Amino acid sequence: MNSICLVTGATGFVGSAIVRALLARGQAVRVLARSGSDRRNLAGLDIELAEGSLEDAASLRRAVSGCDRLYHAAADYRLWVPDEAAMMRANVDGTRELMRAALAEGVERIVYTSSVATLGHAPGGVSDETTPSTIADMVGPYKRSKFLAEAEVRRMAAEEALPVVIVNPSTPIGPGDVKPTPTGRMIVEAASGRMPAYVDTGLNLVHVEDVAEGHLLAMESGRIGERYILGGDDLPLAEILARIARLTGRRPPSVRLPRLPLFPLAVAAEAWSRLAGGEPFVTVDGLRMARWRMFFSSAKAEAELGYRHRSADLALADAVAWFRSNGQVRS
Repeated sequence: MNSICLVTGATGFVGSAIVRALLARGQAVRVLARSGSDRRNLAGLDIELAEGSLEDAASLRRAVSGCDRLYHAAADYRLWVPDEAAMMRANVDGTRELMRAALAEGVERIVYTSSVATLGHAPGGVSDETTPSTIADMVGPYKRSKFLAEAEVRRMAAEEALPVVIVNPSTPIGPGDVKPTPTGRMIVEAASGRMPAYVDTGLNLVHVEDVAEGHLLAMESGRIGERYILGGDDLPLAEILARIARLTGRRPPSVRLPRLPLFPLAVAAEAWSRLAGGEPFVTVDGLRMARWRMFFSSAKAEAELGYRHRSADLALADAVAWFRSNGQVRS
């Protein structure tokens, strides 16, 4: 008889990819989903549904009951929020409560989805799991919340015997980005010809399905209390936009914008979003983060887990094709 895996965040981008990877292996899957949530990513999948949320501790205990394994991929992932406290409740407090529920219910093994956002910057180089960071290095509420949540998970592994392995995905792209994520929004804008300029930064792009496979590898082979970067290819933003342009038959943007003159625009955009709702198209924290090229090494995951990733070109092609199929990018 198969054990049962609980996947949180299963309606989202990474979580739904984990669900599909588990189902492909014949695994019984239960998912935690909010009442009234967008469940397009789960349509037609043979899963058990548990309604609840990270803010409802009782629902977490019910969801994890009877499960042998837990993939905690749920998080409030936005680079700008009008209320930081709500993000902290979901990402930090919710993670703590879920881990407590897992301990109480005797879950045998857990994979916690953190982020490379918790890692330090290696000036002029590539960061890995050992690159130091502090809360003071975290730009914006999302990074702060993920830093604090990961710190709590690591503490529980060391002090409370929480059987958890931590994974730190870089920048996932590909099918199923229904929201879309901030990076998905950038791909849609670039593929639609609505990004005439760029700032000089860089990202590590990875196919979301490779990230999902990395989670399963971490569940099987990861060391308790350790963290593993699940990344792909390091690329300057200008090169990413050029590759998207080639995929869509458009001209890549040729204007490189300096960051500093954009800060007043970001302040105005955030003020308007607070009044009118929605997310600003440029944010102060986004510009602050763009100071660094966010490049990362997956060497530890490759050596210890057998992790592999496909090329950024394939990941971008799959992302553009998926956004086209959903009508967000015209052919």
